[in-house]
Amino acid sequence: MVFSDTGGEPLHDFLADPANLTLDLPTAVGRCAKALGLQHAVVYLADLQQRDLVPLTDVTGVLPVDGSLAGWTYRTESLRVEEADTGGVTVWLPLLDGAERLGVLAVHSNALTAVALTRARALASLLGMMITSKRAYKDSFVRRTRTERMELPAEMLRAFLPPRTIGNAHVVSTGVLEPAYQLGGDAFDHSLTASSLHAGVLDSMGHDLSSGLTSAVALASCRNARRTGKDLPDLVAGVDEALAEWLPDRFCTGVLAQLDLATGLLRWTNCGHPAPLLIRDQVLIVDAMEREADPPMGMPSLLSPRPRQTHEMTLQPGDRVLMYTDGVTEARTQDGSLFGLERFGDYIIRATAAGELPAETLRRLIHSLLDAGTYRLRDDATILMFEWRPPGR
Repeated sequence: MVFSDTGGEPLHDFLADPANLTLDLPTAVGRCAKALGLQHAVVYLADLQQRDLVPLTDVTGVLPVDGSLAGWTYRTESLRVEEADTGGVTVWLPLLDGAERLGVLAVHSNALTAVALTRARALASLLGMMITSKRAYKDSFVRRTRTERMELPAEMLRAFLPPRTIGNAHVVSTGVLEPAYQLGGDAFDHSLTASSLHAGVLDSMGHDLSSGLTSAVALASCRNARRTGKDLPDLVAGVDEALAEWLPDRFCTGVLAQLDLATGLLRWTNCGHPAPLLIRDQVLIVDAMEREADPPMGMPSLLSPRPRQTHEMTLQPGDRVLMYTDGVTEARTQDGSLFGLERFGDYIIRATAAGELPAETLRRLIHSLLDAGTYRLRDDATILMFEWRPPGR
């Protein structure tokens, strides 16, 4: 096969071949790498808790996210190159689906040329889309990225969760949720339209299958309302009515918000939940979004004589908003003291000053709460953070 200077023709030929449409991913990776003139390629997927990078096949071992060159690529979403033991070079590339980190791709080549690098990047882009399209129904992906047995409430709730990270030129939103395999009723949600970011966190009463079901109904109601063009007050009212009708003895707290991407206008409703935090110019403004909370979502709201309140403020470019559940701030240190708001905000501020990506900041923060000898979680801990960064401002 003759390659053009841009390296585009072999990839075109591969994509145009109907026989490649039904290939399993490892075979597709091998054939596509060969078509592009690359020596070898290996896909590594991040495990559920983002501690390890797990190869899609058994040709090599698991690599740690912290403490490996592959992990550096994942953490920073940047390309790295090293000499291969067998000769030539290994290029490590991030595997991304938009703003979502999926894992990394190791591409082995005889030499690092401009053409080889272009083809490696093309392969990484193609595989990011392929992985996303297949992982929803490929249990083999799921099994490889789990290190523990998942309990039934967590299995149900995770089926409803969105990607960890979404974003565009105006905003990035990222979330984490632990304990990954024993979730109760915590959940987060975020989505984008051409003009808005919708975001929220939920905390359902209890820690059982009914708790997860409560959050699942709330998530479904939010999405149904958004997708029919309803405004924030109607969206929250829909959650109240759905829970009151289908789960009248259950309720959940939460904060639901909508951000106008052009103007930075943030509107939110607080339903019996901890107030979000605002970080502006690397300063935690604790009370910036502190308002009197409404009743939790569900029957308690329908029994309240007061209508729900929608609050507004205008963000400044670079502002970060933190939504969280109380499992974060109520985590305990070894001496029994609370993690608290000050430590929470300080961690985010220091990570921001160091230039960390938002998704990486939350990954490291939640691990600091989980790791033995630091903090102990007493409840589900969920964090959702979004940053407004309009182009040219």
